[in-house]
Amino acid sequence: MSAMSGPPPRRVRLDPAQVRATLRAAGLRARRSLSQNFLADPDVLESILAEADPHPGERILEIGPGLGLLTGGLLGSGATVTAVELDRGMAGFMRERFEPALGAGQLTLVEGDALDQDLVNLVAPPYDVVANLPFHITSPILHALLGSPPRPRRLVLMVQREVAERIAAPPGKMSYLSVFVQYHARVRVAFRVPPEAFEPAPAVESAVIVVEPFEADDRLAADEEDSLWRLVQAGFRERRKMLHNVLARQLPVDGAHVATALATAGIDPDRRPQTLAVGEWLVLREALGPIGEDRRGRRADA
Repeated sequence: MSAMSGPPPRRVRLDPAQVRATLRAAGLRARRSLSQNFLADPDVLESILAEADPHPGERILEIGPGLGLLTGGLLGSGATVTAVELDRGMAGFMRERFEPALGAGQLTLVEGDALDQDLVNLVAPPYDVVANLPFHITSPILHALLGSPPRPRRLVLMVQREVAERIAAPPGKMSYLSVFVQYHARVRVAFRVPPEAFEPAPAVESAVIVVEPFEADDRLAADEEDSLWRLVQAGFRERRKMLHNVLARQLPVDGAHVATALATAGIDPDRRPQTLAVGEWLVLREALGPIGEDRRGRRADA
């Protein structure tokens, strides 16, 4: 597919002053409640597009397009974009700016909360995800995109740097979120992004991560995977405690069975949950067997 037909969209020059001027001219403002921080650095934009490497005819899901700066680069490559935008004002701006692409079917704009959408079925597979994610929805979006098929082929996401490092963490610094994502995909932190690359500048650094779901779908069966997440969630409720104590307290399993399972899995009972790699959680789940509903009936902090 060629780049969008008709005249090109109005270009929004990338620097903080011009982004502010664009927002004012459109009667818009950055809304703190929606974690709106607009990219204002052309080098960062080009680096994101280089990681995404969009091609003509590729299908891409974008979440939170805002002023459409990333959208414009994706469309310019000839890719077909489905963008989900919660802010009504931003959605109106997108419709005006990208009217030719909307008319040609190269851009589909979904107005609404991404958390309310059936994200994995918005775009026909194979598809990629390229997005500057609002910080407060990073974890639920990753769960929605990776938790069930058809999973994206690749995700290139701008997220808070601390969250990026948590997602890509090695054993020793693992969390429930890193176990979940690394069970489904390979992850790497591509580059960091300073606060001044945005308008308004956030209080924290950002980073771009690349998430590549595994091609071979040899995941556990649904009931087995459910028991895996019960186990991992239970472990991370007391992440600084030793495994044999945590699991005996948090699971409906007696201490002797926990000790036997840890020994069978070859895991030192004095280790902490954050030290276990994904493969070790899988071996431990198998050694424990069915565990049913946990005692607290709640999930660990992702």
